Amino acid sequence: MDLPSSIAWLIDEAAASPGPERFLAELGRRLLADGLALSGGALTLSVPHPIIARRTWLWRAETGAVIEALGFAAAPQSDGGREWLVGLGPVWEERVGASQDGAVLGWAGIGKGAGADEFSRDEAARLKEVARFAAAPLAALAAREARAALLEAYLGRRSAARVQSGALARGTGETIRAALLCADLRDFTALSQVTEPQAMISALDAYFDRVAGAVHAFGGEVLKFIGDGVLAIFPVTAASGDEARADREACEAALRAVAASRAGMVHLDRIREAEGLAPLPFGAALHFGEILWGNIGAADRLDFTAIGPAVNLVSRLEGLCRPLGHSVLISGAVAANTEAALMPLGKHALRGIAEPCAVFTLAED
Repeated sequence: MDLPSSIAWLIDEAAASPGPERFLAELGRRLLADGLALSGGALTLSVPHPIIARRTWLWRAETGAVIEALGFAAAPQSDGGREWLVGLGPVWEERVGASQDGAVLGWAGIGKGAGADEFSRDEAARLKEVARFAAAPLAALAAREARAALLEAYLGRRSAARVQSGALARGTGETIRAALLCADLRDFTALSQVTEPQAMISALDAYFDRVAGAVHAFGGEVLKFIGDGVLAIFPVTAASGDEARADREACEAALRAVAASRAGMVHLDRIREAEGLAPLPFGAALHFGEILWGNIGAADRLDFTAIGPAVNLVSRLEGLCRPLGHSVLISGAVAANTEAALMPLGKHALRGIAEPCAVFTLAED
């Protein structure tokens, strides 16, 4: 018996799809080939993530393009892709799998004739059969996406990708060039002694939102939260062979992120002041250099982390923020890789670093 192309693919190949967007695009393409007149499709998956409740992929039959839309836990519950599908034509939609958290698969039709607002009985039956065969591959796909979301939330994108690729051996690593950002709060210990634990956690979350949010917005990745400290990197990623340009792009991304972090902290302090709370003075430093990024730890408890002289220097440089009276300090290595206007503060000795470091700050700091 010859199976329709879409059913055969769901049985034999769909579980190996590299991601939900490819799954949706390929299934839509095969449904078109099977004779179903579709204008678009939508696939929604629930996600175990601190802020993202669901991810929806939207496929346009005309172009074959797929875009992703996120549903956030703090936002009002949306209908996934249904509203988008309604704009394309009559909608057929079904929850796939027995769980209430199962995937939702929907399709929009075209060419139904004047006044038609739904799929025919035969078309609906065919789509229902497709949804039944889609349950198993979508369950596997959803499990992979859930695992990836959890790993990224706790490890960061780069480290999560390494874990998922199977790079688990202790002692493995790579040398990369990156701009580094190190930040922490001033007088955190004293503040924590006079603040209720839950209020302290809320304050830390608000602070980390400003710093990590800025890092991620400009293409960086947070490697560590250590108490009230943050270590983030902006890796050199260009593959064009133009190293100077790639170095400059990483440094300028870090500069934009640290400026955004500082602006966010100023705004947070205004909010806290209006609530009668103490400000959260913070310091941040930027440096650029080579780091060893790898898998380090005990035999049964590993961690992807960054080590090397560049990490030591950016940490020591951040410690100069209070003595020099600036919230942001920038090393000469970063200053040499940007055309941004920076204010020189001279050379300063850093504890444990052999050579004095040329120090700069943002012009408006």
